[in-house]
Amino acid sequence: QVQLVESGGGLVQAGGSLRLSCAASGSIIRVNRMGWYRQVPGKQRELVARISNTSGGTTNYADSVKGRFTISRDNAKNTVYLQMNSLKPEDTAVYYCSANVKPSDSVWSYDYWGQGTQVTVSS
Repeated sequence: QVQLVESGGGLVQAGGSLRLSCAASGSIIRVNRMGWYRQVPGKQRELVARISNTSGGTTNYADSVKGRFTISRDNAKNTVYLQMNSLKPEDTAVYYCSANVKPSDSVWSYDYWGQGTQVTVSS
């Protein structure tokens, strides 16, 4: 069984910073791409940032967070991070970690999701 456990959410004032972490655990052969998504009530979940598992890690960001958020990963720890700077009230959402993982009991890779962590930015 593969699990993703997130940490680092909370309440911060506009202009502040937070760092989210997400660790994948379980019987894992390989962790492929990892990413962060966010969702607010009544809206669809949207991609915030994602990173490949290649050397150096190819990254993609939503236009709304470019220049403010940085995604990174530690492959040895199967962990992905999201450094969020210059936070705005519109960044308020539940942030979800996602990872494409090949578990030890399957020839296929699957997408797994964390439980979500609340980020609230006050004005």
